[in-house]
Amino acid sequence: MKRRSHQITGKRGDSSWVERTASRTMLRAVRFKDEDFSKPVIAVAIPYTNGTPCNDHIRNLGDLVQNEIEAAGGKAIVFGTPVVSDGISMGTEAMKYSLVSREVIADAIELMTEGYQVDGVLTLSGCDKTIPAALMPIARNDLVGLTLYGGSILPGQHGHQELNIVSAFEGIGAHSAGKIDTRELHEIESCACPGAGSCGGMYTANTMASAIEAMGMSVTGSSSHMAVDRNNQLSVDKCRDAGESVRALMKLLKKGITARQIMTRKAFENALTVAWALGGSTNAVLHLLALAREARVPLTLKDISDITARVPLLGNFKPFGRYLMNDLHALGGVPMVMKVLMDAGFLHGDCLTVTGHTIAENLASAPDCPSGQDVLFPVSAPYAPAGRHIRILYGNLAKEGCVLKQSGKKLNTMSGPAKVFNREEDALGAILSGKINSGDIIVIRYEGPKGGPGMREMLSPSAALMGAGLGDSVALITDGRFSGGTHGIMIGHVAPEAQIGGSLALVQDGDRIEINLEREELNLVISEAEFVSRNKNRQEPPQRYQSGVLAKYARLVSSASTGAVTSSFD
Repeated sequence: MKRRSHQITGKRGDSSWVERTASRTMLRAVRFKDEDFSKPVIAVAIPYTNGTPCNDHIRNLGDLVQNEIEAAGGKAIVFGTPVVSDGISMGTEAMKYSLVSREVIADAIELMTEGYQVDGVLTLSGCDKTIPAALMPIARNDLVGLTLYGGSILPGQHGHQELNIVSAFEGIGAHSAGKIDTRELHEIESCACPGAGSCGGMYTANTMASAIEAMGMSVTGSSSHMAVDRNNQLSVDKCRDAGESVRALMKLLKKGITARQIMTRKAFENALTVAWALGGSTNAVLHLLALAREARVPLTLKDISDITARVPLLGNFKPFGRYLMNDLHALGGVPMVMKVLMDAGFLHGDCLTVTGHTIAENLASAPDCPSGQDVLFPVSAPYAPAGRHIRILYGNLAKEGCVLKQSGKKLNTMSGPAKVFNREEDALGAILSGKINSGDIIVIRYEGPKGGPGMREMLSPSAALMGAGLGDSVALITDGRFSGGTHGIMIGHVAPEAQIGGSLALVQDGDRIEINLEREELNLVISEAEFVSRNKNRQEPPQRYQSGVLAKYARLVSSASTGAVTSSFD
């Protein structure tokens, strides 16, 4: 099982043993003993911070994982990574660092796994960018490894009402519209997040955790377990996940099974199917494109559209539905969902997983979908038919594509006058001050991967629209992206982005924009001559950041249509 780490520790009986004496000397100072130099070295990435509930418990979970590794005969090298909280940074300049952190975390894990030539790796995750980031370097270097999600937060309680973080964002809009008073807003603020864990709806964290379990890169059931109990202590399920994850890793090491043997094209199809069936976040598009790139699996926006075209929407989850992840957990969690989908012919049951077994073998003991509940609808009578959740649109405003989140709603072709803003804060101010009317189409541009830079999420303006009662009558279009907590008529990831000459840069206040769902197009309704004239006179704005990590990111990052990645492969 000691696949690579002998390059650091040396191999007994080999000339390298003498050569690596100094390395072992330093490792003895950090509690390595004679017998440890013959053990497989396991990297444990722990993205801990007390700056967000999503990751507040991750250090304790990491300690448990380390103990399990030592008990199983391995030796752990433990390290931390950055964490940027989307929910806390939302609507500010700080949010520009969120998607950037995905790349930084992935690179940091690669630095440690390659810098120590570890034999295996187990990465933890919580806040949503840490989840794809925890898997990207494992795929990038085809390591023996897996990832463990920290788990979902329990719902907050206010009277007889269950709350979550989006309750707070929508409360802002409701307060501005005069629908709730300051006291009620404070009650929501105080009760919505009761302890540790990632945001409880089918937002980005739970979407990606579910998709990665469906892909086979985390142990069965781990994506739908709660992070902590009502006493804010690690849940029994999550403690069990830690042990099962370590046992799975040791089995992978013994069998020599690496990430790309699991992360196949069919595995990505399984991930997309589960994400769509549950009603997941549009960020799944961005992150699964990035993961596929790291795993060297060809995957495009058109592929995603084709793969998901027949997947019905089964999940009745917030932000558009009624329930949270704890409600699904009580019914059998993601394994139950996967069994429903596999029995209906939507999943590839022969895909290998980190347990060493196939999807079908893992699901053999999963429960059937219970009757008499409306958390998960049956395939025969779905929450909404196929083609009514996340859709990929093209057209003259999105020649490389864009992403519409329909969330089961019956939307028809819609057109309206553009209200154009060059930054998120300006759009939010217009919504909160009552300057947006029913039928308007809000355009927020220069918020793309390069233009922001960092492709901020637009939960603040989208939630304000919902809170103000405009969610069904006002569309929001952006080259930025949306939180998994967003619902309404929202189109993001518009590519090419405005910063690099995308047509979004040409839109003017009052222009008519058409969202044509029959042709799956997003179009600016002006003449070709006007297009040419505006494009001829267009001036590219200077980059907003000339130094630091955002400037570096803006130089390196790819289009949203290819996952907004900074790593390149020839």
